[in-house]
Amino acid sequence: MPTYSLRPLALGELLDVSFGLYRRLLGTLVTIALITGGIPLIISVFVEAAGGATEATGAWFLNLLLSMILGALGTGASTYVVSQSYLGEETHAAAALGRMVPYLGRIILLSILTTVLVFLGLLLLLVPGIIVACGLALGTPALVVEGLPGPGGAMQRSWSLTRGYRGKVFLALLVTFLIFSIPFLGLGVLTAMFGGGLIFAIATVALSVLVTPLIYVTLTVLYYDLRVRKEGFDLEMLAQAVGA
Repeated sequence: MPTYSLRPLALGELLDVSFGLYRRLLGTLVTIALITGGIPLIISVFVEAAGGATEATGAWFLNLLLSMILGALGTGASTYVVSQSYLGEETHAAAALGRMVPYLGRIILLSILTTVLVFLGLLLLLVPGIIVACGLALGTPALVVEGLPGPGGAMQRSWSLTRGYRGKVFLALLVTFLIFSIPFLGLGVLTAMFGGGLIFAIATVALSVLVTPLIYVTLTVLYYDLRVRKEGFDLEMLAQAVGA
């Protein structure tokens, strides 16, 4: 049976469920983040120690490429872990990472296309960019959970699911972003007071490893909430349970 009740969630309930899942899955999510972010972190430390991107251009470009590939792998695996847990099925980091390898190209293309469209929207006086960002926010959960064949289908699926609820998506992501920003603001104050350097670069990465999974959790819970509201997904799961 699902760990979390499949029913329409008010914004406060949705955030509460997201925080609960985040706390419960923190170990697995941090493991995925460390596995996918460890090599880029090491290269970043090397680049910083070598004098920055201008002095270690090759390493900087390598880090950029690996960050894109491993970041996509981490995003997909984290989304899969959250989805499985939300439906009452547990999985571990290695299994989630292995399952997402065939999705790598699709997730990377989805991320690039979404970023381009949001950027173009932001150029049009900000508001269109926010609407596009909220409309396409559930592309990765749709791609991972439903196994869609390409990024275009995932974007269309997200746009359809969020229609009529983009204000809710915006508020949920705004609250998550504010929570996400608090530790980084604190780190920024410390950097301004005591200066930057390698230690603060490592601290920034460590904070990202701890806080970024909350975004994946919130988006996945939003995805299931809208499927329940618009498609009766809760009844579909109940019918499957009764049939079993």
